[in-house]
Amino acid sequence: MTKKIVAVNAGPRMGWNTETLIKEASSGAESAGAEVIRFDLYRLEKHTGCISCFGCKKEKFKGHCVCRDGLTPVLDAIREADGLIIGSPNYLSELTASFRALYERLIFQNLTYNLENPCCNERQIPVLRIMTSNAPDTNYLNLLNGYQHTFERFIGPTEIFVSGNTLQLKDYSKTDWPWSMFNPEDKQHRHETVFHEECKRARELGADLVKKYK
Repeated sequence: MTKKIVAVNAGPRMGWNTETLIKEASSGAESAGAEVIRFDLYRLEKHTGCISCFGCKKEKFKGHCVCRDGLTPVLDAIREADGLIIGSPNYLSELTASFRALYERLIFQNLTYNLENPCCNERQIPVLRIMTSNAPDTNYLNLLNGYQHTFERFIGPTEIFVSGNTLQLKDYSKTDWPWSMFNPEDKQHRHETVFHEECKRARELGADLVKKYK
């Protein structure tokens, strides 16, 4: 049976770092025989984070967010998937607002508040969690470790992949004022060398998502 992988882009900039790595990981999953279902959160219908209605804490809705909006088809697809690829850029030392909205709804629907069985998700799936950032790779280890712990507890075994010091613009000289914090030549060189290798690594991780968890 063909595996279904859900790929979620929680970044707004199409064709840039986050989307590129998600595409590469998706390509790797497809090369391993999986079908990939893609969602771009910034192009969905209006959606919010968890509204704390506690509908998912009722027995008949257990494990299902009852809020109906643009995230509903994403949550439904993940529930039926065999793996999840999800990527977001880092904004102001956190992940994007759309990522957080999905994250809240995805995790909270599986939280029971029951000490004996704190998670009602009985069908765990592997997760590839991608983050891009214009800062160095090592700046957000605590942040990512926290996300990894939560994903592994409520969704499934999680691999973290970070691409740091990314290229943000094709031409830094065209900004209205100098972005003196960055060296455009170094950014471009890294994009053409290191980022190119990271794309290869993302493809490998996408394929591993399908091959490792059978």
